[in-house]
Amino acid sequence: MKPIIIAEVGCNHKGSIELAKEHIRMAKIFANADVVKFQKRDNQYWASKKPEIYNAPHPNSQNSYGDTYLEHREFLEFDVEQHKELMNYCKDIGIEYSTSVWDLKSAIEISKLNPKLIKIPSACNNNFEMLEYLCQNYHGEIHVSTGMTTKKEIRELVEFFVKNKRNKDVVLYNCTSGYPVPFEDIKLLEIKNFVKDYKDIVKAIGFSGHHLGIAVDVAALALGATYIERHFTLDRTWKGTDHAASLEPDGLRRLVRDLNNVYKALEYKGDDILPIEKVQRDKLKDVQ
Repeated sequence: MKPIIIAEVGCNHKGSIELAKEHIRMAKIFANADVVKFQKRDNQYWASKKPEIYNAPHPNSQNSYGDTYLEHREFLEFDVEQHKELMNYCKDIGIEYSTSVWDLKSAIEISKLNPKLIKIPSACNNNFEMLEYLCQNYHGEIHVSTGMTTKKEIRELVEFFVKNKRNKDVVLYNCTSGYPVPFEDIKLLEIKNFVKDYKDIVKAIGFSGHHLGIAVDVAALALGATYIERHFTLDRTWKGTDHAASLEPDGLRRLVRDLNNVYKALEYKGDDILPIEKVQRDKLKDVQ
């Protein structure tokens, strides 16, 4: 399967719809990514669940867009109409739109836009009320990250989708939750376990990376991940928490180029002597 490359803008748009559109343009026109992804969350819900975090100042004041973490998150949040505008803009320029949903309300709102795929972030893959709603009311692909999730929890998650007869719509992502993730914490060989345990059960295996550079993603493809997701920003020095673990436009372009080239190379030989070799064999090899 040809790799699908997802450029996760997330909240790197700094609360600007025009800046979000510029990310879409660059992801498609300059880098030729397949999907661009944002985020949707009900901040009031999260503030009620984790008031000690949301009512306190942002842990890194230099990255904050408000006096409290709640104000910071509200500043960066797009409403449903803005997401619809971004989805239509993606259609206009020929790239797939998607969004991570962080709670039931967000899942309901985004599913009504009917995108091709919806992402479940690692932090929310145990929200079975939300997952059940999507299984019953949304008919697109459900992409699920598994950072900070035990092997037992991953198995139960897959079993949940099997029980709901939606497992063939699921893309299961290997992921380490950290921003950025040091190379020794990526644990890339876990992709082999995902392929062994779940490839025949779910639609596909993915890799969601928060590391630096693009070499690891190529290895992920070689190990069996066919969906590759990376954070994307126009400028890694911008204010915000995700920029440092993001690719800039040229990094995303190189990632797309390298993944597609490696995909072409990952083939067995169909003939002992390839057509490209025959001319050289006739010219250079002393064949008895």
